[in-house]
Amino acid sequence: MSSDDQQVFGCPEHNMPFNAKHDSYADFSRAFASNQELFEKAQANLKTLKDEPDVDVKLQMYALFKQATIGDVQGSRPGMMDFAGRAKYDAWVKVKGVAKEEAQLKYAKLVESLLGEQQPVSSPSGSSPMGLAPVDGLDISTEGKVFQIKLNRPKKFNALTLDMYRGIIAALEASNNDKSTSVTVITGTGNFFCSGNDLSNFAKAASASKAEVKAMAEEAAQVLKQYIQAYIDHEKPLICLINGPAIGIAVTVLPLFDYVMATDKCTFHTPFATLGQSPEGASSYTFPLLMGQLRAAEFLILNKKLTAHQALEVGLVNEVVPHGEFEARAVSVVQQHSSLPPESLRINKKLLRSHHKDMLTKVNAIECDTICERWQSKECASAIAAFLTRK
Repeated sequence: MSSDDQQVFGCPEHNMPFNAKHDSYADFSRAFASNQELFEKAQANLKTLKDEPDVDVKLQMYALFKQATIGDVQGSRPGMMDFAGRAKYDAWVKVKGVAKEEAQLKYAKLVESLLGEQQPVSSPSGSSPMGLAPVDGLDISTEGKVFQIKLNRPKKFNALTLDMYRGIIAALEASNNDKSTSVTVITGTGNFFCSGNDLSNFAKAASASKAEVKAMAEEAAQVLKQYIQAYIDHEKPLICLINGPAIGIAVTVLPLFDYVMATDKCTFHTPFATLGQSPEGASSYTFPLLMGQLRAAEFLILNKKLTAHQALEVGLVNEVVPHGEFEARAVSVVQQHSSLPPESLRINKKLLRSHHKDMLTKVNAIECDTICERWQSKECASAIAAFLTRK
């Protein structure tokens, strides 16, 4: 990156630590660092950018950097012939009035978004925490008292592959065994939280024999059963930070969390009937408990889509936050919950879960048997084929 580019990006010209190695999990550290620290780390991380950002993004970064370091725009607008100077000045004017700390956080978040799609899925040492193997589409990290699992397939709307299912199962178990952390956080990268199963997996079944389809369905159902059971058995408080729309299994597992926060731009949808499938995640048990039989039927059977505030009303989430305030509130929530005594958290969660655990396990098995049958049905195959064709 040239010195001119660095200036447009907002890198200071005076001895900034621009050669620092990029931490692929720096995004989560905002929960434990000051805005100034995040701001400084973002400047260091810029050197790892492989692709040149668009001019509009460069100008936005320049403006946020100036606002974060100087404050409101100063001086006069450059002359007509100074195209670059006028563009920078105009960009700076747009963030007038933004507090320095807020500008620092926005700058760090913008850098994070640029790095997101090109980040490695493993830690800088080449392995994930607790010796976990890296998995495409997952960022797994620990910071302070928090164990984080982050979905990172933004171009695929964080749709889950079988490898991601297995990776999350292993991560939840690793978190259970990690005595240095007290809570587990799951969130997503990009505009979506999670779009559910990666339906392209089903395309492989189109040319498979009946026996091969049966074997695929049984393998997938077994992975699904283990995945849901990992949530049921998880010992630490599970915090879900829903950064965008959630579909399918990303919704049905929510009652298995202990705190769920969503932005007001989120929607929640379980289109099982449309896809010829059936509910999973023990939702056929948990949803009627949360919202009543009629509302659960409307949601799980009749494909009703919920807004964030409707999800709050029926008890599917704890808190809805304006989208622009989501990151700051997430910091507060994570800090608050992770600072509580860890042994007390585990014991209290165990007491709450003990009344339902056997039933959750039983329902999980029944649901997975049912969906295994549905995956092998002509109705499901036709519905998914129609969906993939429509896309």
